[in-house]
Amino acid sequence: MAEPNVLRGPTPAPSPPTAASGNGPAGDGAPDAALLQVQDLKVYFPIRSGVVISRHVGDVRAVDGVSFTVRKGETLGLVGESGCGKSTTGRAIVRLYDPTAGRILFDGTELSSLKGKSLTRMRRRMQMIFQDPYSSLDPRQTAGGTISEPLEIHGVGTPRERRERVRELLSTVGLNPDYADRYPHEFSGGQRQRIGVARALALEPDLIVADEPISALDVSIQAQIINLLERLQGRLQLTYLFIAHDLSVVRHISDRIAVMYLGRIVEVAPSRELNTTPLHPYTVALLSAIPVPDPKVEAKRRRIILKGDVPSPVNPPSGCRFHTRCWLRERLGNPERCVTEDPMLRPLATGHEVACHFAEEIESGRASATVAAVTPPSADGATATPMTAVPTPPSMPRSSPPSSPSGPAAA
Repeated sequence: MAEPNVLRGPTPAPSPPTAASGNGPAGDGAPDAALLQVQDLKVYFPIRSGVVISRHVGDVRAVDGVSFTVRKGETLGLVGESGCGKSTTGRAIVRLYDPTAGRILFDGTELSSLKGKSLTRMRRRMQMIFQDPYSSLDPRQTAGGTISEPLEIHGVGTPRERRERVRELLSTVGLNPDYADRYPHEFSGGQRQRIGVARALALEPDLIVADEPISALDVSIQAQIINLLERLQGRLQLTYLFIAHDLSVVRHISDRIAVMYLGRIVEVAPSRELNTTPLHPYTVALLSAIPVPDPKVEAKRRRIILKGDVPSPVNPPSGCRFHTRCWLRERLGNPERCVTEDPMLRPLATGHEVACHFAEEIESGRASATVAAVTPPSADGATATPMTAVPTPPSMPRSSPPSSPSGPAAA
């Protein structure tokens, strides 16, 4: 049965012309191909002191100068340690958090200044899949009520047409349409996340921000959700900002990957290139922490154990934010430039963008002795692809299982 046209609702007014930005990542193509442009985005959370008289005594700099571009139809993976600002970036893009500074251009429209009805209209074109399938659903609302709520808020269709749309969406995400009358506690975790995906698809958005959509699920269910997202992208021409911890999953689903550390992006590159030839010392450490399901290969690998804890976003280090834990800086004799000069995200000849003063040292292999390393199998179970040799600090001893060294690991 053909879908009633009224379900699509009124078409949003065309966006006013906006000057194209030149601050996005190099090699992103023409500005008109970019669906989302984030320029120097900052999200600070104020710290206040006092009970009777509240005083502003500082800020948590959760996101501090992030810039990237997402093209139409592509998937950009956003990875990093817990607390680096990944989820805050995603929530600021869909305006669940108000940006402190910077610009968010969605299809040429500036989002950071939109309010009221203008913002509501733009939210029809961008939706979010939340991390926890248990807390993101209202326990007092049926699955059908959850999926139809966006349609009701935006006045799309009649009640009968909304019910038909709910059944269609449940079928699209692989659930029985008769489940529309069930409550969240009657579903498994994977089924709840499918309901979250159906809710995000209800208004036929152009952009979906997937905030760690599989981290709370079993491995077998993770594969089902990833395959579902890939099928929907091919069928509906969706654009994803995919936020996750699992680098192997991000490699599988992403066209490009951006690596975050302490509120900033430190490296951006095509997915396969970043996994085979990482050029930022933090990215190298992250990849070295991925276990390989082959005892012989794993015994020959070296992990990079980062020293110390992640600095506080309230008082980040001067210069390069990674310099307090950087194995490459130690190998190069602790150059003062890392402490005094903040590295900009700059393009290299390899197509990577790297925020490191000495990325060329990693590229050329002059930083230290090299060791053989391999990438883990991709999420679809394909055979692992050998990586090129990556530099490793000489202080790191050769060990067998990756769990044997002590100290904080980069994962």
